[in-house]
Amino acid sequence: MAFREFERLSPNRDPAPHERLGALFHHSELGFGETIERMLNPGSRVSYHCLIDADGTRCTLVPDGEVAWHAGASRFLGRDRCNDFMLGVAFAGDTDAAPLSGPQLASALEWLESRWSRLGWAPDRLADHRQVSPGRKRDLNPAQWDRLVAAVAAHFGRSSSPERVSMLK
Repeated sequence: MAFREFERLSPNRDPAPHERLGALFHHSELGFGETIERMLNPGSRVSYHCLIDADGTRCTLVPDGEVAWHAGASRFLGRDRCNDFMLGVAFAGDTDAAPLSGPQLASALEWLESRWSRLGWAPDRLADHRQVSPGRKRDLNPAQWDRLVAAVAAHFGRSSSPERVSMLK
């Protein structure tokens, strides 16, 4: 299934080359439209590469080759500044208030599909915000992160264990 996708480029980005070593998942807390409005506001100083709505619609806010401002102070794969090497993907809404929808998960897999083999990703190249900013951030809800990891493993296979994915910081 091909989900609808459109582009609304955020000013909150850096044109410096992005390494695209993996994906960092978030929830936006706000609804889809409200999140896009916030990302388009230069004063918010925040953006994602991709935002996924409950119906699976995706909005590209920052091209993959540029740096989005999504992680803040963060560490993953033994490195600081995840913005420089992890693509930021957000699910619209708050995963502590409501679970990810089936279309959101399917759309995330579709988004990953076009990058997975080409960029040499494996499950250990995925993280969520609470893993890279422990104690500072709480997204995704752990149960929703587990659902996403299980969906990725079912779709792409397990070249790393899900335990390793959740333990990386």
